Amino acid sequence: MLKTPTKTLAIDPVDVKAKSFQNLDAVLITHEHYDHLDPRLITEIQKETNCAVIADSTSIKRLQTVIPNGKLQEIKPGDEIKLGDVSIKGEKCNHAALAPVTYIITSEDGVKIFHSADSLPFPELVAIGLREKFDVVFCAVGIAAGSSPESGFEIAWLTKPQLAVPYHTALAASQSEFAQILKKELPRTACLIPKQNRIYQVSKKEVKKDED
Repeated sequence: MLKTPTKTLAIDPVDVKAKSFQNLDAVLITHEHYDHLDPRLITEIQKETNCAVIADSTSIKRLQTVIPNGKLQEIKPGDEIKLGDVSIKGEKCNHAALAPVTYIITSEDGVKIFHSADSLPFPELVAIGLREKFDVVFCAVGIAAGSSPESGFEIAWLTKPQLAVPYHTALAASQSEFAQILKKELPRTACLIPKQNRIYQVSKKEVKKDED
């Protein structure tokens, strides 16, 4: 879940209850794998919140019969969708799916977030990082084929964010290993290992943590 000053976004929701979502503006889907796309859940969330659903082209095909017209939007690398003053851009994703995307999300107050989905590192991340100057990058450190704390760190190394978040793993040890590598090799980038039921506030100047 990402909350900007005026918008609330959910990325790849699975294994949660639709009623957990209130005042949701959009669901973002990165690709069609079962741990990222649950069509039944997305349908329930959309009915509960009347939110937009933004998805890659393969996921679009699986959702087009269950999401109302005007609420489903396809996104490809290079596309940009605006939700008010919030920008959502699709980018390349190096993952073994049919048409996966990563997301660059820019809030109204200029905080830039890169959600790397299940992506492994790829060379263009250097140019993307230089261009976007990310505040936060989510780095997959497990589960997805080929991903590890080392590959997650490489994403952080290539993009040079202010804050790196290791995610997408069933092992807390993988997040800790990522944090250790980051501290040693990229000390100017802070690390946040997120905990359930907590809210983390990020600004251009600092990272704050408040319990939900």
